[in-house]
Amino acid sequence: MGAQKITIEPVTRIEGHAKVTVHLNENNSVDRAYMHVNEFRGFEKFCEGRMYFEMQMITPRICGICPVSHHLASAKTSDQIIGAEPPRPATLLRELMHMGQIVQSHGMHFFELAGPDLLLGFDADPAIRNVVGLVQANPTLTIKAVELRKWGQEIIHTLGGRRVHPNFAIPGGVNKALQPAERDLILKDADNAIATIQTGIGIIKDWAAKNSEDINKFAVFKTGYFGLTTPQNGLELYDGNIRLISQDGTELERFDPAYYLDYISEHVENWSYLKFPYYKKLGYPNGVYRVGPLGRLNISDHIDTPLANEELKVFKAINEGMPVENTLYYHYARLIEALFAAERVKVLLDEKDILSTDILNTKRNFTGQGVGVIEAPRGTLIHDYKTNAMGQITSVNLIVSTGHNNWAMCNAVDSVAKTYVHGPDVKEGMLNRIEAAIRAYDPCLSCSTHAVGSMPISVDIVSVVGELVRTISR
Repeated sequence: MGAQKITIEPVTRIEGHAKVTVHLNENNSVDRAYMHVNEFRGFEKFCEGRMYFEMQMITPRICGICPVSHHLASAKTSDQIIGAEPPRPATLLRELMHMGQIVQSHGMHFFELAGPDLLLGFDADPAIRNVVGLVQANPTLTIKAVELRKWGQEIIHTLGGRRVHPNFAIPGGVNKALQPAERDLILKDADNAIATIQTGIGIIKDWAAKNSEDINKFAVFKTGYFGLTTPQNGLELYDGNIRLISQDGTELERFDPAYYLDYISEHVENWSYLKFPYYKKLGYPNGVYRVGPLGRLNISDHIDTPLANEELKVFKAINEGMPVENTLYYHYARLIEALFAAERVKVLLDEKDILSTDILNTKRNFTGQGVGVIEAPRGTLIHDYKTNAMGQITSVNLIVSTGHNNWAMCNAVDSVAKTYVHGPDVKEGMLNRIEAAIRAYDPCLSCSTHAVGSMPISVDIVSVVGELVRTISR
């Protein structure tokens, strides 16, 4: 038999539609593997003509996994369109909702999406390598994980009236003040949430110690790193300037997010609907970078909450102060961020302004354009709107977290395939490792391509002359 092509479709335990094709050469080793995002991106275009103040309710429909991120990024964009900076209490409340989003999203990903691979094994039977298998293997831990996600969702629900697609942030502020009883209810379970996250951190550190060989050969490669930081290079998830560092950790840029187009551009390949952002000065592909938990911890020198900062010190020691390049350490970084977010909830609820009713700036200095940036769970999310004099949207540009990581995910797929896939007998566990390379980035392909649907994966084995030899589907 000549060369073969294996197709994995759909990729499982992620949000959106993608497939992977693995091209084997005549020696049954991998020649090249590709991740194809096969959803069509159309959301930006059909927003044109809508009013700017509708965008806070329209854009969260891009995604049911992280609607809060789009909701808040859209509100920040609209603040600029009308020239109305929110009062401090409103900003605190928006950040509080955002922390709830970070906790519930990161908690769900680690325990329910990545967890089956880490806790049950990459080669476990697919019939049990899922959340049901986790319940059977460790019911106590699974219940705690569900409660952790519930706590994050309840923060969103308390502020926005819904656990999904909240109605809360509006141009110039928010539409609801926090009540003392609501604050106390959130605080009541904060320590339990922190304890569960710390349990998860213990699990991933123990797993990493036992699986260092895999970690050190599983999609380890150099990129830049990109995201928001505080002025002192602290971890920042809600506001701030964008910091970009090089492969060796040197700062390349620090800039106001409003000028993002001066620094990044997007490359296009004919085998994917998802674009490939890169740093303009270095070009493509030399200027590619990573975002999300791994990227944010690499660009941060410290974290302004004590428990998470202690974990950051451990994280920084992994590569002796240089950027951590191991794809599987995304899971550790994700939990450190979740710990920060849970601690930050307690800090925010202790603010004297958190119960204030000064939550809306009614002044207007209409500008007709705005750029709103926030660190979504998966990475830097950019909303850019322009309007006419009536406030109708004339153009929309969205660069979402998964888009920034597109090159990295594709490179991870190729790297893992070449490391673990060996023919002619291709085992299911080999293919699952390819999927795990994508899952490490927790991609949201519905966000990045703005299409509705769920993610499938299949593998087609095709001979060198194009004859279909075998298909593996899930």
